Amino acid sequence: MTAEHTLCGRFSIQKSSNEKRLAFGWASISQDESGTELVDLAEDIIDPDTLENAAYEFVKLYREGGEMHERGDCAVLVESVVFTKEKMAAMGIPEGTLPTGWWIGFYVTDDEVWEKVKSGEYPMFSIEGTAIPETV
Repeated sequence: MTAEHTLCGRFSIQKSSNEKRLAFGWASISQDESGTELVDLAEDIIDPDTLENAAYEFVKLYREGGEMHERGDCAVLVESVVFTKEKMAAMGIPEGTLPTGWWIGFYVTDDEVWEKVKSGEYPMFSIEGTAIPETV
């Protein structure tokens, strides 16, 4: 992969609501709008099926947001959808409009964490997980 296909950083919070304490954005993107697989900073590629299954497992088993992978119980998942080519077609979203990825929304329960989201100190989401790496 070339540098142009490398995702730099975590995914920015795209929308937040001060009154409702809600933050929304991409948790992970597997392919860009043109269908090109992306490589993250850890030099990992998450194929769409793996990402979709991981998202479903998170929603079934956890639904909790933490702070910097250190402390849990700071937020609760309120929205989750994995945009795949099939789902986008079914929704009438034209091909090439959105990346293949996992969109999330959290209600932030912790006052200190919410202040950090509002101030921009926490401007993005970061997913945490374990995997068995495969050489590609």
